[in-house]
Amino acid sequence: MTNKDKLGIIAGEGKFPLNIAKEASLKGVEVYVICAKNNAFEKDFEPYAKLCTTMKLGQMSKAIKFFKDNGVSKAVMAGRVQHVNIFSVMPDLRTAKVLASIKDMRADTILGAAINEFKKDGIEFISSSSFMEKCIAQKGVLTKRTPTEEELKSIDLGFKISKTMADLDVGLTSVICDRAVLALEAMEGTDNCIKRAGEIYASAPVNKDASIVVVKVARPKQDDRYDLPVIGKGTIRAMIQAKAKVLAIEAEKTIVLDIEEVKDLADKNGICLTAI
Repeated sequence: MTNKDKLGIIAGEGKFPLNIAKEASLKGVEVYVICAKNNAFEKDFEPYAKLCTTMKLGQMSKAIKFFKDNGVSKAVMAGRVQHVNIFSVMPDLRTAKVLASIKDMRADTILGAAINEFKKDGIEFISSSSFMEKCIAQKGVLTKRTPTEEELKSIDLGFKISKTMADLDVGLTSVICDRAVLALEAMEGTDNCIKRAGEIYASAPVNKDASIVVVKVARPKQDDRYDLPVIGKGTIRAMIQAKAKVLAIEAEKTIVLDIEEVKDLADKNGICLTAI
């Protein structure tokens, strides 16, 4: 994108959309942000955005109008919106028609249909990794600690399980201990899944000498215009709380926010971070 370009952002929670806004602004791109109500906040984006607004989920017509009125033809979706919020949406007429036309209420189905609807009005969604190339994890161990042979076996099992779950659009994360499944991610998100696994580990009759291993992947047919796998310091903090020792992510398909700080926090707590 050139310095004459404009970028629209539909922002959910977390630092991912904020980092995109910052990087785009530094490159001279005009940024226009729609904050999903109760998930993202205009004050956070004001240093980087030409204009911000807040909308409730389901206000598709209003969102399209905001972008078109400001000459935005390229946009990204970034940041997490609690999946359970989908079921409390009060849709406008256009959104209601889209929801009535889709086969199910999986996130992948809903977001894909929404992107196609924006495209009808000349608004194209580009990769949510745009401007974030330096944060994409490359293959290899990213921390001082490397996985043990036993942990590698759990990683292998977790990768297969996570890929199957991701293909079904259930979740992207599995938590393994001693080559047994502790927890699978659903609507609660990765960090809460890890915390839940820690609670199960504490009370379940599992080998307490075995490490808790977390494996997060991309969907087999990942659409990089939305919902790329993202981890950050919050993920490492959840692992510390759960006493997890290994986090395996999918190389070249996962965004690591504040990557140097993430690695430092992992190192200080004896956690292995590896991109596979």
